[in-house]
Amino acid sequence: MTIPRGVLEKIDEYRWRIPKSYKSGMRTDGIIYASEDMLDAILADKAVDQVANVATLPGIVGSSLAMPDIHWGYGFPIGGVAATDVDAGGVISPGGVGFDINCGVRLVKSNLFEKDLWPKLKDLVGALYAEVPAGVGSKGDIRVSHSDERKLLAQGARWVVEHGYGTAEDLEYTEEHGEIKGADPDGVSPRAYERGKNQSGTLGSGNHFLEIQAVDTIYDKELAGVFGLEEGQVTLMIHSGSRGLGYQVCDEYARDFIHTLSKYGINVPDKQLASAPVNSPEGKAYLGAMRCAANYAWANRQCLMHLARRVFEKVFRRSAKDLSMELIYDVAHNIAKIEKHEIDGKERTLCVHRKGATRAFPPGHPELPAKYTKTGQPVIIPGDMGRGSYLLVGTAFARETFYSTCHGAGRLMSRSAAIRAGRGRSISRELEDRGIIVKSTGRQTLSEEMPEAYKDVNQVVSVVHGAGISRRVCRMRPLGVIKG
Repeated sequence: MTIPRGVLEKIDEYRWRIPKSYKSGMRTDGIIYASEDMLDAILADKAVDQVANVATLPGIVGSSLAMPDIHWGYGFPIGGVAATDVDAGGVISPGGVGFDINCGVRLVKSNLFEKDLWPKLKDLVGALYAEVPAGVGSKGDIRVSHSDERKLLAQGARWVVEHGYGTAEDLEYTEEHGEIKGADPDGVSPRAYERGKNQSGTLGSGNHFLEIQAVDTIYDKELAGVFGLEEGQVTLMIHSGSRGLGYQVCDEYARDFIHTLSKYGINVPDKQLASAPVNSPEGKAYLGAMRCAANYAWANRQCLMHLARRVFEKVFRRSAKDLSMELIYDVAHNIAKIEKHEIDGKERTLCVHRKGATRAFPPGHPELPAKYTKTGQPVIIPGDMGRGSYLLVGTAFARETFYSTCHGAGRLMSRSAAIRAGRGRSISRELEDRGIIVKSTGRQTLSEEMPEAYKDVNQVVSVVHGAGISRRVCRMRPLGVIKG
């Protein structure tokens, strides 16, 4: 259900409270990060009610949170963050991670500038489209046997790097080094294995993309310097996830968890919030399988970057090393992590669900690469095909969000509404008129992904920057886009 605007209590310029008195069973308040201008769009679907539903989960600590890119999702809203106390019966919910487990994004820099790119942009976009498999059910050249797939699920990006698809430095700048520990390949079904065995190095469909960009605005020159970025510089952004394997894992565990609700006496207002205690056999089994899918996604983005580097080498007749195609960072934005956080002066072990939300550790956090100890974690926020994307960093102020921030622009229109709005139009021509070359596996995909189908990413990023939960470094403008 949608909820009336009057339910929301204004906390400050960027935060709105849903009091726990709003709905029976809420154990805590909900907090939505948004500007006043964004509220009408946010209240137009059922996402705000989902924030209240999440507040009923057993063991939840802090508030049920939503980032400014919030929109309606399965169980949890997309843009939702919730943490449960593992040692106090806290639960884990597949709906709190989503079907595309470890969907995420990585940003690669180069030493090219726009003037170097323009003469070869069409060739580069065409070559990326030809060389990188994309779309529903696409299969890649990277094939693995069943035993190798088990190793890939356990070792993630490390396994593909050891087989020639990247460098040790790539792993250094990937969240969890591309290999989250505790993955259990025995918890993944034969059907999920089957769906995953031929999809390493494939882009996927929908909002997944490869994007050639140029830095167009520097907000913090000192921080940009640490990342080796300056105005006009060319970057590559990759957005993809765990493909059919991850979907299958979520689908199976979400269905099974409906039966655990009565077993553990869990009452939630929506079966899509089916969950189990983190420390229960069911909770541990899901965590092990979810980590396998997360590792698969990191391996997939590593393979995609390898393929993209190879295309740049062919088009520019220079090695990737000579082009300085170095990974700045890779972040997950659909995942549940077991993390230590201080709650009421005590360190607690929490299961932090980030569904359409990005981890954003502050400066000094021990899990950051040495290079980023003083800057905070790089946070990569993609926009739509026509507007910019952002690089930000994590801040110490984000304690309230368990060091989390937004993950993108967030949808404004449903896919069917976007398709209707695209009838009779050529989205690719409209973008080309704006200097953006686009290739896609289907005309319908371009309609679904048209810029106006999304919120204005500039507005979304202004909120998280203004609220202090992450800090702007620079903005990148799209020049060439490959859509799945």
